[in-house]
Amino acid sequence: MSKLFIAASSLAAALAAAAPAYSQGTIKIGLIMSYSGQFADPAAQMDNAVKLYVKQHGDTVAGKKLEFIRKDTGGIAPPLAKRLAQELVVRDKVDIIAGLVLTPNALAVGDVSAEAKKFTVIMNAATAIITTKSPYMARTSTTLPQLNETFGTWAAKKAGVKKVYTMVSDYGPGHDAEGAFQRGFKEAGGEIVGSVRMPVANPDFSAFVQRAKDINPEAIYVFIPGGTQPSALGRALAERGVDTAKTKIFGMGELTEDEARKTMGDASLGIVTVYHYDHNHQSAMNREFVKAYNAEYNRNPNIYAVGGWDGMHLIYETLKKTKGNTDGDALIAAAKGMKWESPRGPISIDPETRDIVQTVYIRRVEKVGGQLLNVEFDKVENVKDPFKARMKK
Repeated sequence: MSKLFIAASSLAAALAAAAPAYSQGTIKIGLIMSYSGQFADPAAQMDNAVKLYVKQHGDTVAGKKLEFIRKDTGGIAPPLAKRLAQELVVRDKVDIIAGLVLTPNALAVGDVSAEAKKFTVIMNAATAIITTKSPYMARTSTTLPQLNETFGTWAAKKAGVKKVYTMVSDYGPGHDAEGAFQRGFKEAGGEIVGSVRMPVANPDFSAFVQRAKDINPEAIYVFIPGGTQPSALGRALAERGVDTAKTKIFGMGELTEDEARKTMGDASLGIVTVYHYDHNHQSAMNREFVKAYNAEYNRNPNIYAVGGWDGMHLIYETLKKTKGNTDGDALIAAAKGMKWESPRGPISIDPETRDIVQTVYIRRVEKVGGQLLNVEFDKVENVKDPFKARMKK
């Protein structure tokens, strides 16, 4: 018998032996996030919401004290994420795993979640297949098909657009978003008149924008990472004379987040995006959430924050339903079908797929009171992940 097999067997035995501390007075939650590196800010937003939720709702649930153990992946690092999850289960004896900003890390943790039977809450990672990796995973963020396939259908049916050119970053999420938008758009009767995949790192958008302009589509769909790229794209659109009043610009919400709108300025006016949350969403609960978040952290919450907030709500409410029982089967059973009102609107956990069901918002950048804001002007309610729906067929 090889040493590798013995090591793997020992690890499997250790994971299986890491039983939940149901009889103890403390519930341990392991948070795996990119606390350092280029994705540190999304992790900070998410962790801020976790801390705010605990501050507002107390650190005791079902008579048991919550203890958080934080692990830093430093960015996209699947082997490290898996090792950290194993350490959390075997050494730290955690009862629940949560966080997971990035898809590759979440997929790696799925193996540990399944083998150790640990309830795992995906607070951001959005690739559709993640929850298929472990029957103990539930998601409180979104999926790329949930947003983009819905958006493609809306563009053809509600916006009346028949011809679209797509421009996406050449990496996994870009491919997923492209495929979902194109699928929804074509199935609703639209035509993709061209497409291009752009380098992820520091692309010069000018040539790509010019190519799209030369084709003269009714609309251009864009998926790029947040950060500095949206402003660079905005400049390229302006320099190449793309008028959003004549050629619609569609994109994921990252395209017009706060910093992107500030750097793009009026070039962002008229851009239409799809998202599941914006701090400008008009509801009493969201106004309270934004006020409390600003008071605590002096900034507006974003999708990472609302994913963390709702992830904590799911953890608290499942523990209440199980009366503090942290057995993975008990917790995932409690999570299935759970419904609540979130700062983003009504949401629930699909009892079959363990994915979130929520409202998908269509927004347009408008100037309101001298400020450039994402203004919701349409929505699609009770959207499930369409990828899982197709898997069942």
